[in-house]
Amino acid sequence: MADKIQAVPLKPATLEMEGISRKTMEEHFKLYQGYVNKVNEIREKLETVDKSTANQTYSDLRELKVEYTFAIGGVKNHEIYFDHLGGKGGKPTGKALELIERDFGSFENWASDMKQTGIAARGWVWWAYDVTTGKTFNYIGDAQNAFPVWDNIPLVALDTYEHAYWLDYQTGRAAYIDAFFKNLDWDAVEAQARKKVPGW
Repeated sequence: MADKIQAVPLKPATLEMEGISRKTMEEHFKLYQGYVNKVNEIREKLETVDKSTANQTYSDLRELKVEYTFAIGGVKNHEIYFDHLGGKGGKPTGKALELIERDFGSFENWASDMKQTGIAARGWVWWAYDVTTGKTFNYIGDAQNAFPVWDNIPLVALDTYEHAYWLDYQTGRAAYIDAFFKNLDWDAVEAQARKKVPGW
């Protein structure tokens, strides 16, 4: 029987944020829950799919495997995003600030680049750590499963799909990104980085 995953509940602080409403977060969580459900559904279907019909143009196996990457991407991206919201924003301390200042020159440069990358993105922006080079970079991902870069560990995930801000800002993505920065929980970012980044 296929392993099932469960949705990670929202932290209470994410429902009381400045500039990102409770309604937005509740609706956003429902979308994330949908990804969790689809991951479980696809895993179950993969157990009985007819692999003998596998084909690169179309086959049930191909369709399930491709859409699995979208569903599991939706789960993982949102779990990072939700985990590091609900904070007080401002500058990070410790290793995060050290890397930002080293790789971007200053926190202000990083925040500006992150914001403009968010304006340019269709779906996601990740501030990520490259295990091979030891450097960080703000990456664009236009979909849940678009442009993952191997050996990179996402540290901050910014959701730029309209569902993340439409109820609060309509087309005002820039204002939403400003609100995102005000609610970043740098302690949560640091805690996750310590678990995942070698030598953090």
